[in-house]
Amino acid sequence: MAEELALDLEELKHLQSIAKRPRVLSLISSEIHNLEKMQDSKKTDPSPAAQIPTPISTSAKLPSNPALIYSTLSSFSWDQDNDKVKIYISLEGVDQEKMETEFKPISFDIKFHDVQGKNYRCAAPKLNKEIVPEKSKVLVKPSRVVITLFKASKGNWLDLHYKEDKLKPSLDKERDPMAGIMDLMKNMYEEGDDEMKRTIAKAWTDARSGKTADPLNGYR
Repeated sequence: MAEELALDLEELKHLQSIAKRPRVLSLISSEIHNLEKMQDSKKTDPSPAAQIPTPISTSAKLPSNPALIYSTLSSFSWDQDNDKVKIYISLEGVDQEKMETEFKPISFDIKFHDVQGKNYRCAAPKLNKEIVPEKSKVLVKPSRVVITLFKASKGNWLDLHYKEDKLKPSLDKERDPMAGIMDLMKNMYEEGDDEMKRTIAKAWTDARSGKTADPLNGYR
């Protein structure tokens, strides 16, 4: 055992002579000091000494970085005034330092990391209207999170997310004047109930058979 200690000390001192990093030098010096104390106790005490502690590794351990998995926060409430929109999310244990926020003129993406062992995400890829990213913010409270979006222009939002108006006919002047009406009828068919679909289908059938030249006959 004494020979092993001497060999360990000799090798550590050699490492100490070539090491350059302050932290590495400190770790080696500490281990040399421990071994020297054990060596001295060996000389004064013939009884078996405690086992030599495992040498401290000086190599840096890089943390693993697996692909993060997020649970989508699709359940929330929101309200607005003339200047801003506020989104309320019930979520406990959020750390302000472990959030990742991204605000853009027409969208936002908020990520909450390590919330009771899980990662969460709340995002809107296309908002109803434009916002001011520089002023928008996230406030963390004990049991909920409040996202504040400042409107680029004052006014009322009909919805948080942008929704295309399918019943709005195209205003493209280059198209056939009847094209917008045809698109309107198609959208009415897709959005309508069974009775509406039967009525529109009959109008199209009559138009094709020559019974009527106007597929909107019956609506006027």
